[in-house]
This record gives sequence, C-alpha cells and structure tokens, in this order.
Amino acid sequence: MGHTFLLQPGRWKIQGSWLERNKMPISVKGMTLVAWNRDNWFTMATKLVFPGSDRTEIAMQYKGRMDDGERQYSFLLHHNLLGQIEGEGWIGLSSIVQRYWVLGDKQRRSGFETLHRLDNASYSLTSGIMSGHFLSSTMEASLEKLTTKS
Repeated sequence: MGHTFLLQPGRWKIQGSWLERNKMPISVKGMTLVAWNRDNWFTMATKLVFPGSDRTEIAMQYKGRMDDGERQYSFLLHHNLLGQIEGEGWIGLSSIVQRYWVLGDKQRRSGFETLHRLDNASYSLTSGIMSGHFLSSTMEASLEKLTTKS
C-alpha cells in the first residue's frame, strides 16, 4: 500500500490555503498527530490556525477503527466549530479519501478530504465543506511528516 499518513503513527505539519465563498484565500498552518492502539483503533488530532487573520482556529479530534487488511474504515470526529461528526474513509493505491457528515445539523453540512501520497513523507491535501448542495469552504495544503529526534 505504501501509505504512511493515518496508517502509521506520526506527526504531520500542514501548510496551505483556505478559501471561503466570496472571500480571498488565506494562509492556513497546522499540525496533525496520529496514534494507534493494539485493538486497531486510531486517534487523530488536528489543529489549524490562520496566521494574520481573525478567523477562529479549528480543532478536530478523530477516533476510528480499521480492521487488519481492510481498505475502508469509519470514524467519529469532534470539530470545535461543526460539532459531532461521523465519517468513512477509503484507502486507495495512491490516495486516502474521507467523507463525513455533521450529526443533527439543520444546515446539512458535510465534507470530504483527499490525501494524495507524493512520497513516504509528504501528501497533498484537498478538502471541502458543503452546506446542503453548496460548497462553503475549501482547503489546499501540503502535509509533511515530522521526524522524531533520537
């Protein structure tokens, strides 16, 4: 499979652009931490900040499960701005695709993420959040794996 993001524990630096409807793109930076336990459960914590902007930072806490040898998984997510979320992910040969939906949301918000593997230490991320049938925001970013110092 060759994927290092999500399938292996690690720390990842995020850097890119955030775009909202009818607004100019703004810079986004962040960090994602991935951890696994022995029972095939993973946790992922992501924090995004918007330097030079008054936009509120985003914090996300994922918990999911993937059985050995499987290419699909499900997850629960707590998003500090959207609330409780359920989602699913698929592991492709060169990409990881996630889709999620906000629980009990009157705006019917949902989203997607595509992480395309560039090499063992970097991915290209494209994501979007939809409200009903309309795209409300997107993000384009690079993920770089941080190495631990011995």
